[in-house]
Amino acid sequence: MKITKINIKKEKPDFSKLGFGKYFTDHMLVTDYANGKWSELQIVPYDRFSVAPCMASLHYGQGIFEGLKAYKTDNGTTTLFRPLDNLERMNRSAQRLCMPQIDVKIVSDGIKELLKIDEDWIPSLPGTSLYIRPTMIATEEVLGVHPSKSYKFFVILSPVGSYYANGLAPTKILVEQEYVRAPIGGTGATKCMGNYAASLLAGEKANRKGYDQALWLDVDHKYVEEVGAMNIFFVIDGIVKTPALVGSILPGITRDSVLKLLKKNGIPAEETRILISEVYDAYRAGTLTEAFGSGTAAVISPVGVLGYRGEDLIINKNKIGPISKQLYDELTGIQYARIKDEFGWVQYLK
Repeated sequence: MKITKINIKKEKPDFSKLGFGKYFTDHMLVTDYANGKWSELQIVPYDRFSVAPCMASLHYGQGIFEGLKAYKTDNGTTTLFRPLDNLERMNRSAQRLCMPQIDVKIVSDGIKELLKIDEDWIPSLPGTSLYIRPTMIATEEVLGVHPSKSYKFFVILSPVGSYYANGLAPTKILVEQEYVRAPIGGTGATKCMGNYAASLLAGEKANRKGYDQALWLDVDHKYVEEVGAMNIFFVIDGIVKTPALVGSILPGITRDSVLKLLKKNGIPAEETRILISEVYDAYRAGTLTEAFGSGTAAVISPVGVLGYRGEDLIINKNKIGPISKQLYDELTGIQYARIKDEFGWVQYLK
């Protein structure tokens, strides 16, 4: 691996006021694909790319990404949470978008080398971490609707605080009943850029009405799918329910971690098709006791208000529930190596 270090390091931000995705470290990982193979990985100073106006990804949307985190533990070591799972999911996204596969082991090792070089960018304050963003874009300089023949893969790093400004305070979610994020058979199960572009209008509409994000329904506006930046869970009659992976929602790494923790802790859980009418009926009957989202960015995000057909459903008195709190504490405890990792999820930077 070729390593080129920056001459003058950037001034670091105030780690107590990070927000999310606003600052980027000194270096990045880069490789290019051409003639059927990837070039040698390189670590280079973080900088802009020079691209052609006719670059394929600008016109036809061949672009995918991932999101994972590195954490600074109490004793100063650095951990990574399920990095291989993220990279394997990236390969599934690549397959769906006719993009080349990456070597998961080589890229994982490259990310670790990048982290070693920029390790002083990993914040250690409570609730902070280093967000890792692997990305792949089509770079062939030609117009025409066909898979690109060349690609760029890169990884950038960003020190982050809480995804939501209010941290673990419950969020307000608006059920979206006009637009649709993705149909079964589409790209909803991939982490492709177009999915997020398609979600923006509904998100803006929700924001204008005083909500944090939109909750997507299926194409018939009957079944619950996911929230803009996370998978969704409901606690109904003491059972934790989350939408089944039918091909239109992202198979979240944190979602999978939540389900495994629930099983370990003996808490009943189901992956199933969930009617939005079922959620509403459970609320009216008093059996909807919690709702929360899961994702890399927010980890666990309790939902306190669900806007549905002009009515605000106040869940658990707009407070974080016991299951949500337990999952957050256990997940973050594993990520920061405060709790024993029984699943082999955590990798240590050596």
